Amino acid sequence: MNIDFNHYYNHSYFMDADRIPYLVAAIFLTIIVGMITGPLVGNANPFFWEVMDRIFGRIGDKIDRKNRKPSDLLFRGVMLSVAVIIFAILAGMALSLYASSASVTEIIIISLFITSGSVWYMILKLYFTLSQMSQSAIAKCGYFGLSRSTRIDLNYTDDFGITREGLAFSAISFDKGLVAPSIWYLIGGIPLMIIYSSLSFLAWRFGKFGFTTGFGRVPIALEKLMGFIPSLFSGFLYTASAAVSPTAKILEAIKSWWEVKGRAPYEQGGIILSALAWPLGVSIGGAVTDISGTKLKKLWIGPENASAKIGASHLKRGIIMNVIAHLFFILALLSAYIYSGKFF
Repeated sequence: MNIDFNHYYNHSYFMDADRIPYLVAAIFLTIIVGMITGPLVGNANPFFWEVMDRIFGRIGDKIDRKNRKPSDLLFRGVMLSVAVIIFAILAGMALSLYASSASVTEIIIISLFITSGSVWYMILKLYFTLSQMSQSAIAKCGYFGLSRSTRIDLNYTDDFGITREGLAFSAISFDKGLVAPSIWYLIGGIPLMIIYSSLSFLAWRFGKFGFTTGFGRVPIALEKLMGFIPSLFSGFLYTASAAVSPTAKILEAIKSWWEVKGRAPYEQGGIILSALAWPLGVSIGGAVTDISGTKLKKLWIGPENASAKIGASHLKRGIIMNVIAHLFFILALLSAYIYSGKFF
């Protein structure tokens, strides 16, 4: 009896390797278009998040009232989450049928749910501003894109705080806006990718980095359920990027995985933020005010005695780590495709 070992060891049990070429093409598309156009309407997150914000953002704001009881807000958060999930399921079914008509169509659809180039565009703009202008002039440049993308009012933070938020956003967007939706696309196609993207939108829009009075708890919990494993892979890619990034310390990146103090909780970025702060030897986080006026006391992430006064040089190193992590992710996808035997 002949035994086909490839059948038993093929990883197509949990992902469809035929989808990898479409995903890689979509990643390159978002890189190219994003670097040319920059963030659309000032939002460097996936374009789908902006669409969902137009549909559900104001509805959520109207029912998320600070004067209501936490139990009432929790119930309202559940109802909104259910409505968004139902919308995501229907949209996933419709877009799957539409994508099946042509390969190019599927690539374009995927690109709407991931982000890369627009993040680079925004962070590079911040870097050039830091490099060419005095510290006192930085806050006057009007970083609408960064504020819109992070939902943080940068008028209430100093110049160093603006840089910290830009550095943190570059890492978090890699996880939530690229790796996680990509993994769910490979596992369940466009429908699962849309469901995850809808939950990540809700967590971004109403989660307040975990400092929610109840309304955003369910979206955060559901997003964490789907996003925790992908976040570990994102953190691994950032840790690996520290090995080849200039001045980044790989041993510190590895150390960040088991250190208790100075690590980022999942709601505030998770392991990928720790894998960024530790090898760069910086402290990221601190109290901020979101665009709704709520004060958020985020934890300080990074090794002990690390400086929170970061500038252009740190941002440059963070950008390099982000680009290398992108390359490693694409290489991982191509390696999986070759290993599956589809390439031959």
